[in-house]
Amino acid sequence: MALLEMKNIHKSFDGMEVLKGISISVDKGEILSIIGRSGSGKSTLLRCATNLEKVDNGEILYDGRKLSKDTSCFGLVFQSFNLFPHMSVLQNIMDAPVRVQKRKKDEVKKEAMELLEKMGLADRADAYPCQLSGGQSQRVAIARALALNPEILFFDEPTSALDPELTGEVLKVIKSLADLHIAMVIVTHEMAFAHDISDHVIFMENGVIAASGTPEEIFSSDNERMKSFLGRYGM
Repeated sequence: MALLEMKNIHKSFDGMEVLKGISISVDKGEILSIIGRSGSGKSTLLRCATNLEKVDNGEILYDGRKLSKDTSCFGLVFQSFNLFPHMSVLQNIMDAPVRVQKRKKDEVKKEAMELLEKMGLADRADAYPCQLSGGQSQRVAIARALALNPEILFFDEPTSALDPELTGEVLKVIKSLADLHIAMVIVTHEMAFAHDISDHVIFMENGVIAASGTPEEIFSSDNERMKSFLGRYGM
């Protein structure tokens, strides 16, 4: 049974259909990258998968169960970090596990510090978001998502808000997560990264999946729309 199934998903905004019957599945430990031009529906698909947007039609299942208000099975990393500015780095990471999952503070703090160590940020635990670089902020956001012990992680353009010199450090961290065998769904414009990390890649265009396959199949595709898109990235 797939960890995540999205079946025939439709979503419109102000009468304009953004998702036109999208179906995807993600197995446990699988890494799926979603690529495509801006406006193709990639981020909307991610927002529907994480219950930030309600679908108009279709079905979303986690481990065979319908998506509910309980979102503890997944973590979401936003492109704009979305850290709480009034909380320290450590407090940002601990907040949801303690307040939502009702876990013990001592246990959560220990795990949070271990996550910060993995992110190379153990010395920034008491810092506030305004004192962090963009790359550091995104690594804190990743640690915050991991603190929920999710079965699947979603990334919505995790490097789009970063300067080019900071992009590499965040991509390196995401690549290291593959060793944890956590399923990941990654919306990205980093084509070489998508090629290297993914088990499966889908190319979206105008609200539909225009191509789907392994990285090798997608990046060597004869599909003219794919070739035109990838050509913009020197692929």
